[in-house]
Order: sequence, then structure tokens, then C-alpha cells
Amino acid sequence: MTMDASDDPRLSALLPRLRRFARSLAGDGADDIVQAALERALRRWDSRRDDTALQAWLFAIVYRQFVTEHRRARRWQRVLELFGAEPAELAPSPERIHEGQSVLAAFARLPPDHRALLLLVSVEGFSYREAADMLGLPMGTVMSRLSRARERLRTLTDEDAPAARTLRVLK
Repeated sequence: MTMDASDDPRLSALLPRLRRFARSLAGDGADDIVQAALERALRRWDSRRDDTALQAWLFAIVYRQFVTEHRRARRWQRVLELFGAEPAELAPSPERIHEGQSVLAAFARLPPDHRALLLLVSVEGFSYREAADMLGLPMGTVMSRLSRARERLRTLTDEDAPAARTLRVLK
């Protein structure tokens, strides 16, 4: 009976070291890198030159996989920046996430006509005239409802704000 590459005990023995190496390079993405590297190694198992150099061969594949993933991430970051996305370093903090959730909860409590106007004008970027035409309302009505909707949203989020201020950071 022939032994499959995935049954090789040397491969299993190297896994913790490969993961540690990948973690030092990539942090949280280490498991994905090791998995992709092992898939690549298993596909090319017959192409390795020397059984004694298995460790060096696997570490080299992990490193090349990290470089590939890093380059891919940089390319995607450039694409995202072209479309105005936030860089990963500016990811929202837990406080900003809570604040966003509070605004969404307050938004849900607004009457439907206020939500519609806020969405059309503030989110979708339509002009007051375009929103008035879409909803079949006079321009003055759109302006006054939009003003009341913004004020009501401000009031609702301010009511939720004291609860957010009382949160304490526990260590």
C-alpha cells in the first residue's frame, strides 16, 4: 500500500511550526496562509527534490504564499481607495460601531415619510427637486419635512447618547 502525502507524519509534525511562522508574518491571517500553502504543497508533492529538505520546502511555500496574499491585499486596497473606501487602519472602533447602531435604531423609529426623504436626499444624493418629483410633493413640503426629519433624528440620537456615555471600559 502506498502512503498518501497527507498521511506523511513529517507533514503533521511541521504544522505547528508552519503556523507559528505564518502568524509571525501575517498575524490573524496565518491559518489561511498555511492552508493555501499546504494545498499548494500537496498538489506539487511529487515535484519536491529531496525528502530531507521537506521542512525548507514547506517553509518556502508558506513564505511565498504570504507574499502572494500580501500583494493581493495591497492591490485590493488600491482598488478600494479608488472607490473611496476607508483604509483598513481607519476601521471603526467599538464606540463608532455602537454610535452607528444607535443612529440606525433611531432612524427606524422615524415615520416612513421622514425615512424616505432622508434616504433619498442624504443617502442617495438626490436634490430636493428630484425628491419632490419622485414623491409627488411640493418643494416646500420636502424642505420642511426634511428639516423635521433631521431634527427628530438628532433628538432621538441625543436621547440614546446618555446611555452610551455611561458605558465604562472594563479591564
